[in-house]
Amino acid sequence: MPNIYLDNAATTRIDERALEAMLPFLRENFGNASAKYYEMGKIARRAVLKARQQVSALINAVKPEDEDRVNELVFTACATESNNWVIKTVPLIDPEKNHIITSSIEHHSVLETCEFMVKNHGAQLTVLYVDQYGQVSPDDLRDAMRPNTGLVSIMTANNEVGTIQPVKELARIAHDGGALFHTDAVQAAGKIKIDVQDWDVDFLSLSGHKFHAPKGVGALYIRKGTRLRPFMSGGGQEGGRRAGTLNVAGIVGMGEAAEIAVGKIEELDPRLRAMTEKLWKGISASVPKVHRNGHPDNRLPNILNVRFEGAEGEAILLRLDMFGIQVASGSACSTGDITPSHVLMAMGIPQEDVHGSIRFSLSRDTTDEDIEKTLEILPAQVQLIRDMSVTWNG
Repeated sequence: MPNIYLDNAATTRIDERALEAMLPFLRENFGNASAKYYEMGKIARRAVLKARQQVSALINAVKPEDEDRVNELVFTACATESNNWVIKTVPLIDPEKNHIITSSIEHHSVLETCEFMVKNHGAQLTVLYVDQYGQVSPDDLRDAMRPNTGLVSIMTANNEVGTIQPVKELARIAHDGGALFHTDAVQAAGKIKIDVQDWDVDFLSLSGHKFHAPKGVGALYIRKGTRLRPFMSGGGQEGGRRAGTLNVAGIVGMGEAAEIAVGKIEELDPRLRAMTEKLWKGISASVPKVHRNGHPDNRLPNILNVRFEGAEGEAILLRLDMFGIQVASGSACSTGDITPSHVLMAMGIPQEDVHGSIRFSLSRDTTDEDIEKTLEILPAQVQLIRDMSVTWNG
């Protein structure tokens, strides 16, 4: 049985080079990066500095010059922590700027945290609608801005359908209205070029395991001069911004994976787009009544979200898994939750069609053979499910 992994938007396989870079810091070089006065601590600190420079290069942030300068990039445990940090602290800095704007297709770590701020801290919240492709309108953001708007949080690219947002324009609108701008760039990192200086964003969240780094390590970009309260107290790590002993091995792995990703984006983009298009064309040619979800052009190169009329997405997922093909029926953080995808519902897709949607997400490990084998197996499985349906009329 083949093992075809097409759920890379959920997590990616750690790159062997990233793993090799990590191993010394799990074995002999296990020192605490906060220990300044003996060699093992110094080795760990230098390794963290190198990783900070590598991840900074991935998003074109200012690179720290020495191990005592954090500059613009702070390591976290994951992007969920990074998102929580921004949303739970920025509105508290100035009580007169407690209005938050976000979109209806954000990750739950953004949407639920915004709701937390409303319920527990009296924040005001505006959730912007998206169009049929899952894109936020700059005009809608401009209309939603208020004198007390303090934070706008719009993701760079959606994790379910891959639609890319006009981040640079949205950030400019936020700044024109006197607000700070945050973007969750988890899915975009390593897939498209990210330039925090050109985009002029104030905060940007990353998660290492989405671009072949280990799980349990992320980062938050904080533009120089931007006020942000520490999210975790109890130590002076990360320039006093984020307390807690650094996960040196994980940070090293994230740094190595970031450096690899920077060197591969230009060659990887056309390759992933070609395989994704091959998959879509093969599905649409062999399976009747299928539809592509998300923007047809302005999208990530590796995500294909397809809805199959008359077939439950969960059933398709389970049938494909029997043949060693792993896909997703929605956001990975909602696995086990059979409620319809909030992203697809926000795009105006009927609930019955939402339940028939499957997300295929590729990575640089995906091969043409993987796509061909999937196209060989998928049509018959969809037809089998439709044949068992009492509502499918062909």
